[in-house]
Amino acid sequence: MILLSGGTGTPKLIQGLMQIIPAEKITAIVNTADDMWVSGNLVSPDVDTVLYTFAGIIDDEKWWGIKNDSFRTYERLKSCGHGEEMMIGDLDRATHILRSELIRNGVRLTDATSRICAQMGIRSKVLPMSDAPVSTIVATPDGDLGFQKFWVELKGEPEVLDIRFDGIESAEPTPEVRDALQSGDTIVIGPSNPITSIGPILALDGITEILKKAKVVVISPIIGDKPVSGPAGKFMDALGIDVSSKGILDLYHEIVDIFIHDIRDECELTCDSCDILRADTMMSNIDRAEAFARFVYEVSYN
Repeated sequence: MILLSGGTGTPKLIQGLMQIIPAEKITAIVNTADDMWVSGNLVSPDVDTVLYTFAGIIDDEKWWGIKNDSFRTYERLKSCGHGEEMMIGDLDRATHILRSELIRNGVRLTDATSRICAQMGIRSKVLPMSDAPVSTIVATPDGDLGFQKFWVELKGEPEVLDIRFDGIESAEPTPEVRDALQSGDTIVIGPSNPITSIGPILALDGITEILKKAKVVVISPIIGDKPVSGPAGKFMDALGIDVSSKGILDLYHEIVDIFIHDIRDECELTCDSCDILRADTMMSNIDRAEAFARFVYEVSYN
């Protein structure tokens, strides 16, 4: 199974899938448009969350960072007057240091990620969407903001006027990403932010055309008129997209074959070109994640 992933909803699905299928049968293609350099090291938040999920060390209360990590380096830097936009744990920072050293020595982000997978004992494939840098920029009345500054430092409070992905025009999907998507396996677009997590992946040259020829399962991250988590609703509203599962269906209508939304969702959907299914998508613990993952797997390979 191949998943398109951001850093929140889809890793919960991955955690459930790991309970029911061998890890080597899971490939995650991960958004890198939230990546940024912090204190000399490349932080790839969505990739790291997926890595830590596969490794079984994710802090699954926050859904970022490593469980039981310490923050001594972060606190020491802060006391020295060097504030960081992100609160980075010590073990988490070691991942960033290793990645950055590899890249500075000419290693592709894809290969650096593969080496980190091997070091962590991860048997699944984790593929960054591109080896080229892409940055999510949030336009606000007070100017442009990087995604991490908008969401982490400013807690998502500024008014959003627009979203863009700097560097996306020159970025290319990696050969590994293209090969995975063209393998004939089912592709699942997880319940990640459709604008800033899945959007950059789909914006890469040729990706949508590949997905039109594949079997694609889409899971809505919206219940009612609110996202399960994160700023998806605010971003959708800013772009004139209805904040509902209907809005999600419309967004993915060119590529979706099976659309799944929550049993609590009041939205009644119809689609001439895809199947509409309902399930309990709230993966609030490992048992519920496993149950939903089993449902997704069964409908994907039916």
